[in-house]
Amino acid sequence: MTLHRTIKLIPWFQFFNALLFWQAVWFLYFQANLSGAEAIILYSVYDIATTVLEVPSGYFSDRLGRRVTLFLSTLCSLLGCLALAAGGGFAVFALGQSLIGAGAAFKSGTDTSLLYEALDATGRADEVEAQELRAWRFSLAGFALSAILGGAMSLWSPVAPFYATAFAFAVAAVLVAYMTEPPRSTDDAPGLRIQIKQLKAALLHPVLAWLFVLTVLMYGFSHLPFVFGQPFILTALDQFNLAAEAPLVSGAVTSVMMLVSVLASLAALRLRSALGLPLLLLCAFGMQIALVGALAASTSVLVIGVLLLRIVPDSLAYPFIVARIQPLLESDTRATYLSLKSLGGKVFFASTLLLAATSAQEAGLLPADDLQRILGWYAGGGLLALVGLAITVRWVQITPPQKAR
Repeated sequence: MTLHRTIKLIPWFQFFNALLFWQAVWFLYFQANLSGAEAIILYSVYDIATTVLEVPSGYFSDRLGRRVTLFLSTLCSLLGCLALAAGGGFAVFALGQSLIGAGAAFKSGTDTSLLYEALDATGRADEVEAQELRAWRFSLAGFALSAILGGAMSLWSPVAPFYATAFAFAVAAVLVAYMTEPPRSTDDAPGLRIQIKQLKAALLHPVLAWLFVLTVLMYGFSHLPFVFGQPFILTALDQFNLAAEAPLVSGAVTSVMMLVSVLASLAALRLRSALGLPLLLLCAFGMQIALVGALAASTSVLVIGVLLLRIVPDSLAYPFIVARIQPLLESDTRATYLSLKSLGGKVFFASTLLLAATSAQEAGLLPADDLQRILGWYAGGGLLALVGLAITVRWVQITPPQKAR
């Protein structure tokens, strides 16, 4: 019964982890205290911190357990939010971003590993797609609620969203305390050499390799509107002398964005059946590229509506990617592999962001010309990647084989 309780609690854990009240105003907050270029660099600091801990945190999870790893995740994220609220200069902001990045690293792969292993241990492994979709919807609901509330909070106090998020992480830590995980035998745990061999086999597996590349690319393209959406909204509203309303508008856009994505997730299973998994995944990536292209093409206030579709591709792809990957992994290296996958996405995105920051002006707000040029390069590169994935998918069995009845 305790593992069944864990399965029920994981979506709520995801909900409270998604209560990021600062998500719709963080760039504006950094930019108000520093500069547009430094705000971009601070996001790279988050990704670099996550990068450093991605694989160690996955190994930590595989060796010492899922619950302790998730608790460390919530603790680091809580402390990071408090540091960002305290402010005081670039160094303090960088510390806060580093702690939040560490929290993301400890959570990465461990949450989905715990869900799959609890399902497998209770004989419910065939529910993995449905349960991943359920947890995904809880996350989106948390994002939607916190975005609109966080935007409103920031009008009252710029630091209020960060304190509210810290409280949400404290609640998530309490939920972890009520979870259990399948028993793990440390006596039978494979040595480091065997684990490396298992990881090498996973990285060379055709299905896992193709999905690895897709996930890395989709991570970056999903986060582009997250990083540049707020300065885009500020630029669009400034044309009508409404720049002061940017935090509230950004929060409202993010909230509706998540609700739209929840609706998309309700149709995800039907779309998967109609299109097949490979085509659905390629279409999802294509949607991300088209969205970035739209932001690069115009700074019209009407294009803000395109941001409402930002998470739709993730809703159509992420739960199915995770569900396809899990059965192909060894339990003793599952979180480590998932961390490696996340590491690839963060290294790719952080590297490109650092390059983007070098082409932006060093002081003041991020100008529209810089914004559109950066996004245009991303859109062009994305199209080339999409063509490459479409060509290679024919040699990979992305669709899982049907089980014998």
